[in-house]
Amino acid sequence: MQKSIVKIENLSHKYSANWAIRDINLEINSYGIVGLLGSNGAGKSTTMNILCGSLNQTEGNVYINGINFRDDPMRAKREIGFLPQSPPLYMDLTVDEYLMYCAGLRHMSGNERKGAVKEAKERCGIAHFSNRLIKNLSGGYRQRVGIAQAIVHRPKVLVLDEPTNGLDPNQIIEVRALIKDIARDRVVIFSSHILSEVQLLCRDIMMIENGRIVFEDSMDAFNNYIAPHSMLVHLNNMPAIMELEAIQGVMKADLLTEKLVRLFFSGDSGIAETIVNESVNKGWRLQEITLEKNSVEEIFKQLSQHQSNNIS
Repeated sequence: MQKSIVKIENLSHKYSANWAIRDINLEINSYGIVGLLGSNGAGKSTTMNILCGSLNQTEGNVYINGINFRDDPMRAKREIGFLPQSPPLYMDLTVDEYLMYCAGLRHMSGNERKGAVKEAKERCGIAHFSNRLIKNLSGGYRQRVGIAQAIVHRPKVLVLDEPTNGLDPNQIIEVRALIKDIARDRVVIFSSHILSEVQLLCRDIMMIENGRIVFEDSMDAFNNYIAPHSMLVHLNNMPAIMELEAIQGVMKADLLTEKLVRLFFSGDSGIAETIVNESVNKGWRLQEITLEKNSVEEIFKQLSQHQSNNIS
């Protein structure tokens, strides 16, 4: 039986008398990018800090590549790389000096370090800056150095907190491509408040709100979580708006052009078929129906509100 790369069981943590997270469960069995979403104060940072071994949980267990953090924290941490929102860079060191230092912090032997640093530099596209001071690198290349320190010890799990924050559009594209490449042979847990960024990069998604998981599934399932409630209908012979609004299930009709109307409906899955039949029977000459999906932001908002209502 294949062991999980990451497994979180009934994870809970409290600060003073308040629970920051409660009964978090997660299992990741294959390489790829998993998005971690949550609003400010939702419990996302607490979960990441526990996962990286910088915070001891109140309850529950965390397993990294089959190793329980409680039983063998040093061995578990060897399987994790972490890039916090502000990369932990020493600006007056060269790229080589810094990465050799980071490899030493990971308890790599002297013989291992040189090869590991070379591999990390090549993977992150910074080999040509080996002898340059980090303070003289651009923001995009500093971020690459930050990622290189997180993978220098070849971990199975990489945790990235807002890795594209503060970068310009070209740098963001480059860092995205790097993250996708790195995720081919490890689990990448990608935390961001930019939902479109998560949508572009992640295969799966976990959303935390009020300290609990409110969604855990594939990115496709997240995008389709809330069924569309509006459609664009192209009719060559447009009827009166009142006639369209009289169709069972149609709540409102907005005329956009003389041949295009937006219909808002109550969620009836058969509404499209009804429109087709009405068009045939009444000669509206239907050309096209397009269901409009909710934006990722709208899905996030509704899931958050749903969890808040359940708590209250």
